Amino acid sequence: MGLKEKRAAREFEQNRLDSLKKKIFEAAKFEFEIEINWETISVENYAHTYDQSWSLVYFQPTINAFKDMCSDEFSKEAIEGDLKKIVIQNYGDSSNANNFAEYNKGVLILNHSPLYNAETEVDRRANSIKKAVESAL
Repeated sequence: MGLKEKRAAREFEQNRLDSLKKKIFEAAKFEFEIEINWETISVENYAHTYDQSWSLVYFQPTINAFKDMCSDEFSKEAIEGDLKKIVIQNYGDSSNANNFAEYNKGVLILNHSPLYNAETEVDRRANSIKKAVESAL
């Protein structure tokens, strides 16, 4: 990760991350840790896309999934009682929305390339989150 990428990641972290986390927590109706592996999601020569692509690939699907999953008190309490944190990462440049989310022992791992299918697969990534969490609980 070069200076351009580091600068863009820092700018996203300082100017966008808190508002996106707030939207996730509002959708879930509770708070939890969100860990981001900046090194893996910061693709070289694509710093100009971070603001839009990271929001669409990682955050909007998470907001949509939690809004749906936590819409009733029973489900919200089950998720709140188990979820410890979300990990956002990009290992293997996966672009398959069906394999976006993995849930194990209270950790929701979101693994996807920040470059592929950003706009077109938001709903499928949200469904992947829901399937991973709901089948584990």
